[in-house]
Amino acid sequence: MKIKFTNWFSTVFKIGYLPIAPGTWGSLAALLIWYIIIGYISSITLIVLIVIIFALGVYTSSINEIELAKKDPSIIVIDEWVGQWIALLFLQKSIFWGLAAFLLFRLFDIWKPYPIKNLDRMSGGWGIMLDDVLAGIYALVIVSVLRAWII
Repeated sequence: MKIKFTNWFSTVFKIGYLPIAPGTWGSLAALLIWYIIIGYISSITLIVLIVIIFALGVYTSSINEIELAKKDPSIIVIDEWVGQWIALLFLQKSIFWGLAAFLLFRLFDIWKPYPIKNLDRMSGGWGIMLDDVLAGIYALVIVSVLRAWII
């Protein structure tokens, strides 16, 4: 059996095949890996990883969307991974703030306030990835404001 890199990558090692809420599982996996590695890497390294994963996500998601003949298939969760890591940028290891970033990212990813909904309408890998990037940015801004206000 041939293993297709594009499928494995865009579904984050098949997490996207979980039957209920694959996007939430993809975000949760990103949160868990972030929590494990955050004490060992800098924010700059995390940004570089996000950019690389984003680029590969656009490529692999475009291929999978064509192969599955379906716009933004729910099995593709690499976009949630990237968006979640954006929401977690600049945070130090903290269960509280990690969960806050997770919940805010999921809220914006599901709700899709303006202009996230417009990005979601784009076809191909760019559309799949960009709406989650913006949802991650929204979550990042709110978490940053909350942290500045509380701390």
